[in-house]
Amino acid sequence: MDSANRREELEKECKIEFIRASGPGGQHRNRRETGVRITHIPTNTVVLATERRSQSRNLDEAFSRLEARLDEMQKETEPRIPTRIPKMEKVQRLHEKKHRGELKSLRKQPRSED
Repeated sequence: MDSANRREELEKECKIEFIRASGPGGQHRNRRETGVRITHIPTNTVVLATERRSQSRNLDEAFSRLEARLDEMQKETEPRIPTRIPKMEKVQRLHEKKHRGELKSLRKQPRSED
């Protein structure tokens, strides 16, 4: 499916709102409703684009974000295969811990016997 058809399908499933964007850009940005909020009704996913001063560019940006988010939701994650630590590795770790503990005990000051 090409992007034009996909966008038309998305537009049918979405609620598009134009909002007043705040932030840098001054009068040109604040006096018009250039921000775009798109709600994908079937999944209740909301995307927002307010970066540009142009409403049409914000609309394009919001649709591209919505497509990316819906694609991400479609991905299936592979289940993690649990692994175990080999027995020899456990033995080496314990040996290393014991050796480290012995070295630390040698750093202690000798007890003064009163």
